[in-house]
Amino acid sequence: MNLPNKLTLFRIVLVPVLALVWLFPYNEVGIHLGSFTIGNVTLPYLNLIVIAIFAIASFTDFLDGNIARKRNMVTTFGKFADPIADKLLVNMMLLILSYKHMIPLVCCILMILRDIVVDGCRMIAAQHGTVVSAGILGKLKTALQMITIIIILLNNLPFELWFIPMDEILIWFTTFISVAGGYSYFMQVSDNIFESM
Repeated sequence: MNLPNKLTLFRIVLVPVLALVWLFPYNEVGIHLGSFTIGNVTLPYLNLIVIAIFAIASFTDFLDGNIARKRNMVTTFGKFADPIADKLLVNMMLLILSYKHMIPLVCCILMILRDIVVDGCRMIAAQHGTVVSAGILGKLKTALQMITIIIILLNNLPFELWFIPMDEILIWFTTFISVAGGYSYFMQVSDNIFESM
């Protein structure tokens, strides 16, 4: 197994680790992680631990693709596993953020539904021998999701110090870009989808 594929598998392994770290009942077992305050914002140390793990996982997404392309190590397994690893990571974070009431449920639902629709479109495109690129909106969506998740975990720092609701702006903007990218993808394969209606 080559290095990019190992990085992809490492990212997949980090998904349950991240969920366990974040959802573990620390107080119930007598563990108090504490928090600190910056200006008017209280930030739990747990959030910083989650950010660190999430940032490492997100960086492997950037790293494995770059290594695979530069060293000509692109594999069928990598093409299959890399987008799955990305979606497992981001969608798990969105689900927990929604569960903890840190983002609106509708944003979580729309972004996950978008991924399901795009995956269906990819399957149909593959059956017709068509390759549909992710496009700029797809790449922007992934980057925005990762940045938005980190800002939310930082309790909107540093923007909260200036009373700018950047976390709310970003989650809604990211949802819009996600849905728009999904629609664009759908339209590229719509002829194949509706050919036998």
